[in-house]
Amino acid sequence: MLFFRSLVYLIVQIVTVVPWAIGCIFLAPFPLHVRYRYTVGWPRMTIWFGKILCGMHYKILGMAHLPDGPCILLSKHQSAWETLLYPSMMPRELCFVYKRELHYVPFFGWGLALLRMVHIDRSRGVDAFESVVRQGTQRMAEGRWIIMFPEGTRIPVGRAGRYKTGGTRLATRLGVPVVPIAHNAGECWPRNSFIKKPGLITVSIGPALSSEGETPERLMLKVESWIEAEMRRISPHIYADPTG
Repeated sequence: MLFFRSLVYLIVQIVTVVPWAIGCIFLAPFPLHVRYRYTVGWPRMTIWFGKILCGMHYKILGMAHLPDGPCILLSKHQSAWETLLYPSMMPRELCFVYKRELHYVPFFGWGLALLRMVHIDRSRGVDAFESVVRQGTQRMAEGRWIIMFPEGTRIPVGRAGRYKTGGTRLATRLGVPVVPIAHNAGECWPRNSFIKKPGLITVSIGPALSSEGETPERLMLKVESWIEAEMRRISPHIYADPTG
């Protein structure tokens, strides 16, 4: 039954993403907020189908911790699920930081490029980060939030990756706070897994951490400490083994 439900869910994603992306392209002449609102309809629909077809329910804690002004969201990364949820539930438009090469992926990449997020051109070497700072400054001025995954890649449930300081480097340069986010989506949508499992996903948003007077390393240590402690609170059964 899990296989069948997961298969139907995958088919739904495949048959909807191409026409949705084509719609994004046709909306290119429209203002950015119109394109964004249309585009996030797909992840919102995909989250809904994940709940209906696969039983992946969720709850969100700590929404009151989100600041009124600019910030950078720094999230745990376990699954593809959270990349769909965040743009569909956050009160402001989000800008993911991603490799520029994604622009060349048919349909998906083309629609992504039209949303004017923050891309990294790694061929520029040391200048790549300065380009991210310039783009980040522009996006913040537009009232948008930046979101990054400090671990860089999806990490299996119960483990922690190496937290990289790119997000806190950007925060200290821009003078904005960071908001740590923990979640256990990997318990329902495991890393690189076709099978989606029913269950309740908890997304926990932590208090904003000021970047004023902080070094990127010290600020990231605070982010990591909060996220990993919160992971043990929302998934105690996963971390019951002290060696885990």
